[in-house]
Amino acid sequence: MNGIYLDNTALPVICAVDSRTAGEPFTHADRILDFNVLVYVTEGAIYVTEDGTDYEIEPGSLLFLKHGIRHFGKRENPKGTKWIFVHFYLEDSALPEHLPDSSDIGVYERLERSLLLPKQLFGLKGSGIERMLSELAAYSHGQDPAKRFRLNLMFSQVLSEIALYGSSEPSLADRIAAYLERTGSEPFSAQALEREFFLSYKRLASVFKNAKGVSMQNYHTTLRLGTAARLLRTTDQTVSEIAEAVGFSDALYFSRRFKDQFSLSPREYRKSMSLKY
Repeated sequence: MNGIYLDNTALPVICAVDSRTAGEPFTHADRILDFNVLVYVTEGAIYVTEDGTDYEIEPGSLLFLKHGIRHFGKRENPKGTKWIFVHFYLEDSALPEHLPDSSDIGVYERLERSLLLPKQLFGLKGSGIERMLSELAAYSHGQDPAKRFRLNLMFSQVLSEIALYGSSEPSLADRIAAYLERTGSEPFSAQALEREFFLSYKRLASVFKNAKGVSMQNYHTTLRLGTAARLLRTTDQTVSEIAEAVGFSDALYFSRRFKDQFSLSPREYRKSMSLKY
């Protein structure tokens, strides 16, 4: 009901675009608009409810609000919140359902004319989408006589990147997994994850568990124990040295976790592996 489709037959038409910083705490206005809204938060948070669903727009995340549907704020947004907004229309044009020619995309191939924009995206801090939105807001203050037309062209590219984001870039869960693999020798840190992804630990944990079926902490521990098993097979390091190398300060705790994972103690595992060669 509140999905917004990007149509490749017409440019979006912007009616307002800018960036804002909240000088005081505020609650989102209660309104029904005749245009769509994109909200992207860089600092703080914006809380808004649309069609019975409560949304929290955190730093590095964006939300689309659809025209004709009431949205309003239930919670106060904090002072210092910074965001970029775009108010825009999307128009439809009449086109045949299929392409009646023999071009490279196929004879009578169905015309893919629209993509559903994601309702909300997370983990965009430092991304190309964030950069493009910042450039859009800055360009809106320029003196170019063709500014309105060029803004629509620029925003069309932004929406295309957003619509294709899931297929063109790694998902947030995959990016978290890659980060955990890079930091496999370090102790698990919720604070480090929040600093890396500019999202709350609760949000990161939910996204990861839903996508991977396991908690971030268990995933991280499994990676470390896998590295420990490789070191037991391929080096002469002591169990204590290997425990320290994979981020366990307590060798006895490491041994217990290793046995839980492999049903053998580290020494038993090393002995069983040596018998196979």
